Amino acid sequence: MSRLFRLPRLPRLAGGKRKWAWLLGACLLLWVLLRHDHARSYSYRLLVNRFGDVAEGLRVPAERGPRLARFRPLLDHPDKCAGADVFLLLFVKSAPRHAERRRAIRATWGDEGAASRALGATVKVLFALGAPDCQAVQEALRAEDGRHGDLIQRDFADSFRNLTLKLLVQLQWARRRCPGARFLMLADDDVFVHTANLGAYLRGAPAAGELWAGHVIRGAPPVRRRDSKYYVPPEVYRWAVYPDYTAGMGYVLSGRAAEKMYRAGLTLDVSLYVDDAFAGVCGVAAGLWPRAQPYFSGGWRAPDHPCVYQRMLTSHGHVGDLPALWAAVQAERAGRPPGGPPLLDRLYCVAVRVFLLCARPTSAYSCLTAFL
Repeated sequence: MSRLFRLPRLPRLAGGKRKWAWLLGACLLLWVLLRHDHARSYSYRLLVNRFGDVAEGLRVPAERGPRLARFRPLLDHPDKCAGADVFLLLFVKSAPRHAERRRAIRATWGDEGAASRALGATVKVLFALGAPDCQAVQEALRAEDGRHGDLIQRDFADSFRNLTLKLLVQLQWARRRCPGARFLMLADDDVFVHTANLGAYLRGAPAAGELWAGHVIRGAPPVRRRDSKYYVPPEVYRWAVYPDYTAGMGYVLSGRAAEKMYRAGLTLDVSLYVDDAFAGVCGVAAGLWPRAQPYFSGGWRAPDHPCVYQRMLTSHGHVGDLPALWAAVQAERAGRPPGGPPLLDRLYCVAVRVFLLCARPTSAYSCLTAFL
């Protein structure tokens, strides 16, 4: 009976034919893989990895560079850092119509006084904007700035295609108006920043070094789908993969790294409007590479739990819930024992973080972060 169901034996190939079969199979597999954007980008990154060619390919003559001087300041505060030993300059990228988001940030993690007390050092907070398409919105911005004195605005259109210009404006302002700041953080206006934890992290980092830290994106391909907001045509960026970069919703630069990135940005073509990818090219041109810090959020919100608050640096995707999250984080900090939690409490929090971070594929942090 067993012979009735015996599978037919495949003919054995001669040595030469076997080699050709292996070669054909490998070529077919490679062809299938390279049709996928991420597979193609990782192949480029791991096998070629000539990102110096990317920086050189996007380098432009000085007359074609980003001449920021042609965009006059609409709102500015040149004396914001005057006479202060600034530990952290925190720049929030905002849109003209996001007044409620700015109000919530000022009342929570962006409160300069509370942030300075939490860090035990001077923190300055500013919002970077372009020009709105409505005069009434501009008048509202002037009134808002009159009350708070924290808006930095240039007269280029505030649009997605000008995010690279907005990045360079922030780096330029930091260099010219706050050159003594030891660290610069760039964040979006839908991000929560745990300022106390951030301060503890930065105090352990060499301010005189070239720190560039955040949620690092590696092997990301340019989006070639025309229906996507992030579509980049080959004539703007022709390579298969972007250099490593930090997710634009929140990352930190030392003063020295910010200076080098700004100088590099002035030599590059700003038509690459995906600003965090542009920062990656600036990093290559400046000889900088980003450092992954696990508790900088990627594209998602951090789980709401005190055991996560103990470690979190940023969380992304917060619109309308900042006051509640701020109150929860403050309560967690107030409840911490002075000498640190006992062993059982630490083990409990590790178990909770494993459950929250490893069971959800779209968590803000990786599974391995749970053990840190």
